[in-house]
Amino acid sequence: QVQLAESGGDSVQAGGSLRLSCEVSGYDDSTFCIGWIRQTPGKEREGVATIDTGGTTTVADSVKGRFTVSIDGDKNTLYLQMNNLKTDDTGIYSCVAQLPQEPGCNWRELRYNYQGQGTQVTVSS
Repeated sequence: QVQLAESGGDSVQAGGSLRLSCEVSGYDDSTFCIGWIRQTPGKEREGVATIDTGGTTTVADSVKGRFTVSIDGDKNTLYLQMNNLKTDDTGIYSCVAQLPQEPGCNWRELRYNYQGQGTQVTVSS
């Protein structure tokens, strides 16, 4: 059974940084599309970043230049490094996975069949 477990959410001031982690377990497929979505107050759920089997990454326009997605294959862990955080980044961040990988692994078209519980990120001014 595939499980995704996020950690790293916290409260920070604008301009600060956080690193979210997502540990993936129970995965046996050879291909994957994995990434982050977020639910921010008053907005629809949106894709934030993705990474696929080949290591190709995509990052939403709203966070480009500030957020970086990466994966440690040895640790089966996905990361989201968030720098220069803004109050608009406040929300619940969830790790999601599409196993196995299908076409359209990017933040705009991200589809997923597994999702973690989410971790709260709060950015204050």
